[in-house]
Amino acid sequence: MRRIAKWPLLLLALSVSLWQPPALRAGSVTDQLGRRVNVPDAPQRIIALAPSITEIIYALGEERRLRGVTQFSDYPEAALALPQVGSYVNLDLEKIVALRPDLCIAVKDGNPKAVIDKLEALHIPVYAVDPRDLESVMEAISAIGRLLGAGEHADRIIARMAKRVEKVKATVAKARHYPKVFFQIGITPIVSIGSGTFIHELIVMAGGRNLAQGKVPYPRFSKEQVLSLAPEIFIITSMDRDGLFEQIQAEWQKWPDMPAVKNNRILLVDSNLLDRAGPRLVDGLELLARLIHPELFPEALGEKQP
Repeated sequence: MRRIAKWPLLLLALSVSLWQPPALRAGSVTDQLGRRVNVPDAPQRIIALAPSITEIIYALGEERRLRGVTQFSDYPEAALALPQVGSYVNLDLEKIVALRPDLCIAVKDGNPKAVIDKLEALHIPVYAVDPRDLESVMEAISAIGRLLGAGEHADRIIARMAKRVEKVKATVAKARHYPKVFFQIGITPIVSIGSGTFIHELIVMAGGRNLAQGKVPYPRFSKEQVLSLAPEIFIITSMDRDGLFEQIQAEWQKWPDMPAVKNNRILLVDSNLLDRAGPRLVDGLELLARLIHPELFPEALGEKQP
């Protein structure tokens, strides 16, 4: 799908609703990497090669086609019952082939090219998407929707996402202060997120200033460097790793001069809402907006829109 880099999200949603490309059918199609891929008509044995792809297919209501997923594909809960083919960065080629897929859907960032090449050498088509921000996530949803004959459903998802994003942006525009945010995703060493990442975009949209912004996607910091940045809000991602992140939260609490400690703003969030390139990124945006600007956002903002 053609990249629409500078359009506002509402215009993107409107353009999708006005321009209705046909559902992709059997034959050669172009994926988001510009590759020509021979896809079957109405594929019925799909393997999702990343948790985000699994979530998109379920959101489209096409989960009956899924025959396999990757490790950590835990949303929705029903996905846990599907066969797993390794992690998205360490795919198990034998398990994939054993499931006899007629189509695999991959992501550029993470899926190893060597495995994709081997699948294609075995005449298993692989359609790849390349979501890098909220806008290209919407484009990926649209592309997968058309691939599965669910284009109209994809359009509705995109329209709802765009509406919710614009509501957050309009509310954040009323803020008088944009607090300094440090977002920790790694423990030893301390790792944060730079520009060009989903989380950076969400922090900025939610009305925060990312203290780790810069060309390095995942910069490392010493404890002294973090303290010198004086974050007003300190966010730690948690995937329920046996309470490890709660321990890190407690350790930062030992530094009472840090503004985030003074204001009781050291917070834990679910990483799956912020780093999976699917519809739930908007849930993550709304969560960050409430955490960064609780004075602007009522609890109802995070409720799913009809």
